[in-house]
Amino acid sequence: MKKIAFPQLLLLVFCISANAQQPITAEWLWSLGRISDPQVSPDGKNVLYGVTYYDLKENKGNRDLYVMALESTVQTRITQTPFSENNARWRPDGQWIGFLSAESGSLQIWEMKPDGSAKRQISNIPGGVEGFSYSPDGKSIAWASSVKLDQTLAEKYPDLPKANAFLTDQLMYRHWDSWHDYSYHHFFFAPYQEGVSISAGKDLLEGERFHSPLMPMGGMEDMTWSSDGKSIVYSCKKKSGIAYAVSTNTDLYRYELSTGKTQNLTEGMMGYDMLPGFSPDGRYLSWLSMARDGFEADKEVLYIKEMSTGKNIALSAAFDEGVQNYSWSKDSKSLYFTSYQKGTKQVFSIQLADQKVRLISNGDHDINEVLVAGNKLVGTRNTMIQPAELVQIDPKTGVWSPLTKINQEAVAKVKWPTVEKRMVKTTDGKDMITWLILPTDMDRNRKHPALLYCQGGPQSAVSQFFSYRWNFALMASQGYVVVAPNRRGLPGFGREWNDAISGDWGGQAIRDYLSAIDAAAKEPFVNKEKLGAVGASYGGYSVYQLAGVHEKRFKALVAHCGLYNLESWYGSTEELFFANWDMKGAPWDQPRPVSYDRFSPHLFARNWDSPILVIHGEKDFRVPITQGMEAFQAAQVRNIPSRFLYFPEEGHWVMKPQNSVLWNRVFFEWLDQWLK
Repeated sequence: MKKIAFPQLLLLVFCISANAQQPITAEWLWSLGRISDPQVSPDGKNVLYGVTYYDLKENKGNRDLYVMALESTVQTRITQTPFSENNARWRPDGQWIGFLSAESGSLQIWEMKPDGSAKRQISNIPGGVEGFSYSPDGKSIAWASSVKLDQTLAEKYPDLPKANAFLTDQLMYRHWDSWHDYSYHHFFFAPYQEGVSISAGKDLLEGERFHSPLMPMGGMEDMTWSSDGKSIVYSCKKKSGIAYAVSTNTDLYRYELSTGKTQNLTEGMMGYDMLPGFSPDGRYLSWLSMARDGFEADKEVLYIKEMSTGKNIALSAAFDEGVQNYSWSKDSKSLYFTSYQKGTKQVFSIQLADQKVRLISNGDHDINEVLVAGNKLVGTRNTMIQPAELVQIDPKTGVWSPLTKINQEAVAKVKWPTVEKRMVKTTDGKDMITWLILPTDMDRNRKHPALLYCQGGPQSAVSQFFSYRWNFALMASQGYVVVAPNRRGLPGFGREWNDAISGDWGGQAIRDYLSAIDAAAKEPFVNKEKLGAVGASYGGYSVYQLAGVHEKRFKALVAHCGLYNLESWYGSTEELFFANWDMKGAPWDQPRPVSYDRFSPHLFARNWDSPILVIHGEKDFRVPITQGMEAFQAAQVRNIPSRFLYFPEEGHWVMKPQNSVLWNRVFFEWLDQWLK
């Protein structure tokens, strides 16, 4: 294997708080406030948002709401209850704020004044509410609820009340982390009148065994009101069984409130159609669309439909990256959106007149939302060593200024690592941006152990994200140099780079990883005899694959929810469109896809020689737990030092606070044992 050295340092080094005292810990991460879901008021003068704080002892979090005046940046906390307040939205007149709360026993819609006063419950929907939205004219309200349409076995066989079983005759009987529960997620609407409680509404998909909001993680972003409040557009994949499991073809449907008539607006567009929205003047419907059915990581193109003619315009077709989210300008002449750009996430604009994409923001950061607030933009900003805070952005200059400082005191108390951006030559002569996260107070004259971070997805960006589990600052605070390459398959470097990994999981992407760690190993501050590799999902697959081909590089490995045996995984995963696209077919297809014979880690287990920690959750249906069990058993049978960490209540991620802290303790105990 050819080894490529790092060239000269590119760009800047981030440092925070030279006088900080304590190192970062997993417990400290769970003490931070997590800001989310900003919403600009109708007059553009205020921003509404939530902050979640976690109680590690109680093993749960609580979310409260805040309002900030954008001109003065004065922040007011408007809820302080033991019940989390979510999905907070301004009423169109700006006089009230609606939100969801379980204070009355189930999740219902409540309202209050913008100062937090006059709180009142306005819905009493049986079974509760999953999300809601006011119509622009304030005359109607929409919400999402679960509707039971299928018969349970207890209902079918009432004489067997103690029988406990599940029976199905089609896919998908489970999805992501949940089994089918005989119900479907639907959107409803009802007239809205101040002071009148809502207890029932009209089901937009009455009797239909389809989901909208989309499964498994869809929400109110899957629907939008027309500007006149007379219709709703929603996203739905109206397929069942195997057709549902192998397809990503969602369409946008327009529902007329007065007649109940439903029209498919994107028929013939074969991939995901999602995030619908209307221009303020009502002339255009906007949405994000993927071209290829079955490819969940295809390019997201920003489309608009001229409602008077039905003409579709692919606004961002010439832009080589996907659009993440977007907002209309108040004059309906342009849109603002975010997209990945060379290891970061930036803000862009596009004019309807010339359809040209313009970069607005710049810098080594991620800006995660873009909302229009008067003549400014509002979003959240974070880096690998700075948790998210609200910022205000000048759309003309791209200059940003902070709005919130919810973690300022906590951040000032810890020692922060530094982040360096490097460029690595890959084995096929490409330039690959690689982030190095260096230990706090690192002595460059002393050698440190290093961790190769393998990203999941496989098409998920290694940008300036601040993670609460795979936290690079935490790893560096434990004395490790973290090597995080933007290997083949990641967004932000053009479609060719992004799409190259499909059908080639164990090929160039794995060689990219080896190029990155070989380059890092040449640094005078890296101990090339103490290298580890860690990752989850496709990153876990990468660790398993590297274990068989690394040629003595790594002395410790950690794989979380990784794919170990691609053939058995195909027979147990749920979203078959993902397997079909990235494996290029089923293992019994003829000709047989090469992935199963060239890129399945279990075929290389005979070469395993490094201690490995395997982590998996019982409720992970995308990568079922048997994948972790197979890998651990292979290591045990081959007498490889190995350990298996099992979470019976977690899925693809670790969500519960104490489970996360435990995860980190076992993670670092294992690495320290072999690399220190």
